[in-house]
Amino acid sequence: MDYDVLIIGAGMSGLAAGIRLAHFDKKVCILERHHRTGGLNSFYNAGGRKFDVGLHAMTNCVAPGTKARPLTKLLRQLRLKPEDLDLHQQHMSAVQFPEKSIRFTNDPDFFVEEVNNNFPKQTDNFQKLLKTIGEYDELSLDAGPISSRKVLESIITDPLLIDMVLCPLMFYGNAQEHDMDFGQFVIMFKSVFCEGFARPRDGVRHILDLLVKKYRQSGGELRLKCGVNSIQASRNRVQALQLDNGEVLTAGKVMSSAGYLETMKLLSGNGAQAATIAQEGQLSFTECIFVLDRQPTELGLDKTIVFFNNSDRFNYRKPATLMDTTSGVICCPNNFEFETALPEGMVRTTNMANYDLWKALTDNAYTTHKTECRQQSLEEVIKIVPDFRASVVYEDMFTPLTIEKFTGHINGAVYGSPSKIRNGRTHLENLFLCGTDQGFLGIVGAMLSGISMANLHVLKAQ
Repeated sequence: MDYDVLIIGAGMSGLAAGIRLAHFDKKVCILERHHRTGGLNSFYNAGGRKFDVGLHAMTNCVAPGTKARPLTKLLRQLRLKPEDLDLHQQHMSAVQFPEKSIRFTNDPDFFVEEVNNNFPKQTDNFQKLLKTIGEYDELSLDAGPISSRKVLESIITDPLLIDMVLCPLMFYGNAQEHDMDFGQFVIMFKSVFCEGFARPRDGVRHILDLLVKKYRQSGGELRLKCGVNSIQASRNRVQALQLDNGEVLTAGKVMSSAGYLETMKLLSGNGAQAATIAQEGQLSFTECIFVLDRQPTELGLDKTIVFFNNSDRFNYRKPATLMDTTSGVICCPNNFEFETALPEGMVRTTNMANYDLWKALTDNAYTTHKTECRQQSLEEVIKIVPDFRASVVYEDMFTPLTIEKFTGHINGAVYGSPSKIRNGRTHLENLFLCGTDQGFLGIVGAMLSGISMANLHVLKAQ
């Protein structure tokens, strides 16, 4: 069967690209290997409950009607209304280190005041950083890599403040160990500190249901449990996609949200060698979920999200052990500003993890170490927030192997390769990237990636 565009992967970027193309009457089909959309930003059933994976919060939350912001652009391009997303903003979050704690809300002035109060000697320097961020074109598709640490160290003279600013931005959207590309830093700084967090009451499934409904209403075709086995290429073009079931599909153009290296591994013939230009991602995570018998605020857990670090310096890298508990993320989904409380309390904890060590475990050892690591994460977390262990009624955990299973990402690398391809082009003239390895990360970023690449390589090129 022949299409105008075939899209590999029904994650946020693939769905957004599909909606955008279907709006312009393109014959488009999204192919997804799993039975559910979303990739890592999806949900699963366990213990009679539905749990989000991936999504703690959507960034880029701005008031309806705010102009020239990513969320506003996203809504306009997908022909959605602000109320369609059912977003409820955070109460208050924090970056917590042993020496300092910086709080932030969706009011950027509050964050600046917190920085000034905690680092009074850096007030002028921080204003210089804000000016630098405001003047930088982070959406340029042709910008070369720039070290965020070098930029920050040229402006901010206190290493602690540099680490505290980087910590949440790296956890929420950075594929590079130790450092961060400055363009991605600017995107995430604006997303987290200038615009802020929000969440639909029903979590990520509300967003996915909305996108799928919009896509199908616009005439797009979605095929679940329909993975791509190989990409057939010759004469510098994709000629066809062969599916896991042996079926062959053709299209004028192909967009892949699977990741650059993952896409190259699907290529047959003369294409696979092109994968040498990218590095494998190394950053993966564990996440523990604790269901409570009461609201977190009743136990003194009043923050929405806490990004913490308990070591002398913040080290963002693949750990030498199964899991690194010296830094991480603590999220209370209940602590968004809902009109009525969620029915059950919950705490989610995220830590960096080593994919290779998890992969080497036997099945029995894997189960044992999941239990041990969950306990280790919990013991570290209660040094940061009030002890909630007596109120836990159910717990679960996912590991880098879970991420690998549901995203297909090499090494379970959540944010893909540190080598991003901003213009989405590959060596094949009709194969394009969107999503993780194009470089716009986060929920809103992923959707904008799909939209931008659809606009650039299909709609503007016609």
